[in-house]
Amino acid sequence: MNQKHALATTAALIADPARAAMLVALLDGRALTAGELARAADVSAQSASSHLSKLASGGLIVVHPQGRHRYYRMAGPEVGHVLEALGVIATTRPAGRVMRTPHDEALCTARTCYDHLAGRLAVDLTALFEREGVLIATGSRDYLPGPHVSTYLTRLGLDASAVSTRRRTFARRCLDWTERRPHVSGALGAQLLDSFLTRGWLARKTGSRALRLTDRAVRGFTELGMQELVRTARPVDLHLTP
Repeated sequence: MNQKHALATTAALIADPARAAMLVALLDGRALTAGELARAADVSAQSASSHLSKLASGGLIVVHPQGRHRYYRMAGPEVGHVLEALGVIATTRPAGRVMRTPHDEALCTARTCYDHLAGRLAVDLTALFEREGVLIATGSRDYLPGPHVSTYLTRLGLDASAVSTRRRTFARRCLDWTERRPHVSGALGAQLLDSFLTRGWLARKTGSRALRLTDRAVRGFTELGMQELVRTARPVDLHLTP
């Protein structure tokens, strides 16, 4: 298959509204059943089966049989990157002119993008990393560890020497769908999200990719100099625990 045909075939898979809804439902990195994806796409079980078969054949999702169930997961972070980039193209109006619901605001503040963090929190954190010499942009997509990477990652609960793996790029720039600026993906992006969830800085919202900031996040991100983000997130997204 030549490149033009492969591109057209992949684009056609994503272009169907039901299949697009299924892919968006899988953007948080978790595996879902056919029934859950059918509900997300608002289609029948028979129609969902056909759509899932096409997505699997096209290499966009993978299936994991477990007992009587079959779980579907996005094939890899590259698929998530494509969907985020398409989101940038699809929402071309200036952000200030778009009316946002509380759910929209929650997604814009912090959400999952496959296995890493996205939204205003991720973009501001990435900008901080660049300013403070934690990450150094190289080439068109990648980041290299900067001179202060160990100090900052230790503050965020990570061991800088353990983040990089031979099987995965250390850190990459992923264009954020809502902010239209880069956030961090790659091995570092995945481990940052995992650390924030494990340490209780962020919490998942049921049935959504949106993430809640917790009181621990308020302290942690404020100490990193991100007071403005914490202040603006508070009315909609902040969940204070006792």
